[in-house]
Amino acid sequence: MVTIEPSKSWVPLRLGDLWQYRELLYFLTWRDVKVRYKQTFLGAAWAIIQPLLTMIIFSLLFGRLAGMPSDAIPYPIFAFGGLLIWTFFSNSVTNSGNSLVGSSNLITKIYFPRLIIPAGAVAAGLVDLALAFVIQIALMIYYGVHVTWAITMLPVLVLLATLLALGVGMWLSALNVKYRDVRYAIPFVIQLWMFASPIIYPVSMLPEKWRWVLMLNPLTGIVQNFRIALFGTLPFDWKSLGVSALITFVVLIYSVYSFRRMERHFADII
Repeated sequence: MVTIEPSKSWVPLRLGDLWQYRELLYFLTWRDVKVRYKQTFLGAAWAIIQPLLTMIIFSLLFGRLAGMPSDAIPYPIFAFGGLLIWTFFSNSVTNSGNSLVGSSNLITKIYFPRLIIPAGAVAAGLVDLALAFVIQIALMIYYGVHVTWAITMLPVLVLLATLLALGVGMWLSALNVKYRDVRYAIPFVIQLWMFASPIIYPVSMLPEKWRWVLMLNPLTGIVQNFRIALFGTLPFDWKSLGVSALITFVVLIYSVYSFRRMERHFADII
């Protein structure tokens, strides 16, 4: 039996509940995957088509016409490497940000840790990331890019991107319950965030004295080192990665605490 008691001062985070309800997390994750591609002609192929078509457009506009530098890497795989982790992040934030409102029937009927809902939306994005990664491997083979030991860092970078997406998406999902304007603001914020991240351009393009500004964006260290892990042409930028990790954990802790504080009112206003 679960006893729900109000907190008198500090809001308990109760992160252990996530492990206790891990089967529900698994169910919600696969529910999101199935619902996303239900009654679609191409199904899960959309996970590959989205970054692939975007890469083609970026390669024509920025690679050929604009002559964008790409750190001595063929621009198509340079762009796809950035889009791979970016598409996962942006879709995870968007889906998790709208997840609570979309699951109002569950929230008002039964008790379970509400954190599981945005967490399930982010976890579902990992399936799309795995499918799109197959295309990345094919492109690397086509362009003759050899895998190095640096690729062993990929799980760490994916985990960091997952935690950042969870933190941002969790916070937006809680705000979205109270302020429905958030659902309209999310696509706009995501679009601006992409241009503020080194997706279509390398960090080396900026003058060195201004790179610290770009490093304040936690995605900078993640995307930059994700490419390094894939192609192994440069040494890891541990400074940017450390800044990204620090900001990610601060965002995650703040988001969990804020989510818990707002959680008590979800059933009343959703």
